[in-house]
Amino acid sequence: MTSSPIELADPHVRSTRFTRLADEHVHEIEIQRSVFHTVLAPVRSEDAARAVIEEQRRSFHDARHHCSAFILGPDQDTQRSSDDGEPAGTAGIPILTALAQRETSDERRDLTDVVAVVTRWFGGILLGAGGLVRAYSESVSQALDGARFETWHRKRELVVSVNMAQAGRAEHVIRGLGYTLLDTTYSATGCCMTIAVTDSEEGISAARAALQTAFAGEAEIAEGRAVWSQ
Repeated sequence: MTSSPIELADPHVRSTRFTRLADEHVHEIEIQRSVFHTVLAPVRSEDAARAVIEEQRRSFHDARHHCSAFILGPDQDTQRSSDDGEPAGTAGIPILTALAQRETSDERRDLTDVVAVVTRWFGGILLGAGGLVRAYSESVSQALDGARFETWHRKRELVVSVNMAQAGRAEHVIRGLGYTLLDTTYSATGCCMTIAVTDSEEGISAARAALQTAFAGEAEIAEGRAVWSQ
């Protein structure tokens, strides 16, 4: 199912696409008798990320370490990590690196709006600094292997209005042109459709030309907001 568009709140965003988790995912591995329980969750704010971390701490209060990292924003400009008592640099940074270096599609590393929490139960065998780095990195990488992703693209809404003579075939025409149809409303005089096109001067101009040709010059086209759309 396609999610509703997300409004582009910050006009200074540089990215034209980003990838996020479709839903929460849990994975668990055992290394040298230590258990690493990883939770990946989609989040939209730092408060939401920290709430996930605290929830894992409450749920598994018998564990000594709840190491974590999160990335936020289309430009991935907010990044935080925590070793939570493990030796410095052996947990939080490996978790963050696993998130940041994950290739999503087209060899892109654009995963964002994600928090990873790795809860560790010590099994009695010391792993050493190098072993901890590998263990935390592997736990998150394996969790990501099983997670579902969704990619969002920067789009511009166009509101296309046509008269009653064109209304009957309007949706068919829009879909035939390959545009994402976000909403359709009908009135006594015709219909109004909101579509999403590439948010660039070239993309908007091309869409206008294609729509006017398809509707024989009888369409009114107005630019709407910038959004993220799947």
